[in-house]
Amino acid sequence: MAVFIQQVINGLTLGSVYALIALGYTMVYGIIKLLNFAHGDIFMVGSFVGYYIIQNLNLGLFPTIILTMIVTGVIGVVIDQIAYKPLRNAPRLSVLITAIGVSYLLQNGMTAIVGPETKSFLSAFEQTPGFVNQSVSLGGISISMMQIILLSTTIILMILLQFVVQKTKMGKAMRAVSIDQEAAQLMGINANAVIAFTFLLGSMLAGAGGVMVGMYYNSMNPLMGAGYGTKAFVAAVIGGIGLIPGAVLGGYLIGMVEVMITAYGNSMIRDAVVYLILIIILLVKPAGLLGKNENEKV
Repeated sequence: MAVFIQQVINGLTLGSVYALIALGYTMVYGIIKLLNFAHGDIFMVGSFVGYYIIQNLNLGLFPTIILTMIVTGVIGVVIDQIAYKPLRNAPRLSVLITAIGVSYLLQNGMTAIVGPETKSFLSAFEQTPGFVNQSVSLGGISISMMQIILLSTTIILMILLQFVVQKTKMGKAMRAVSIDQEAAQLMGINANAVIAFTFLLGSMLAGAGGVMVGMYYNSMNPLMGAGYGTKAFVAAVIGGIGLIPGAVLGGYLIGMVEVMITAYGNSMIRDAVVYLILIIILLVKPAGLLGKNENEKV
């Protein structure tokens, strides 16, 4: 039982990462029906930004996370304004290809800047408060302080996101644009500002995830965004893309499945199992676990 509970904790930790990234996918898709495949690479950029902030500015973990969120948020808005805004009325395929191009641009740009080698957060850990490296043991179950920080930070960010979406004026505008963009504009809502704000929020969450993953796994490389981004996209689809609760549910489900397959099965097939679950859910419930099937006029 202790081993099982330990794996549940590990699954929740990994699921928190997927959930943070999946939220960015699902918010952008919910607003403008765009699959932003560059989102995983913003997560990667966040990891490197956090690393260099800790290394060069000697800041603690939480100031680093906040500053990284600001930087990646700005990057997300810049990408939207330069790459996506001119294509607002273009065919979806054009925007999708552009998103893939932005993804490769971020990957190769970061490779050119920092090199292709995997880097370690070890030296950054040495500059953070000692409690970050500690762990708590209860009845044979070990919980590292980084796991506690990752889980608690994820929950706090999700609560703040839900508050922004449900209780603020901008959140109300986001919900209006997601339902009917043209009608929202006729009511005086600046759709471009709402879309930019959505990219800001999603990219900030991805940046926070990048820092915590870099520190938790103590490694990062310019291609890490592709792997995490793909799994987070799968999580968003499984939960119901376009739905914030669906992204959270899908993220924790995927994280738990991966950890349990690795612990009790064969780690070599964990990816295959994840995609098999995706296929089964799409066959049984194409809109995702929390999504509703809607008829689309053509």
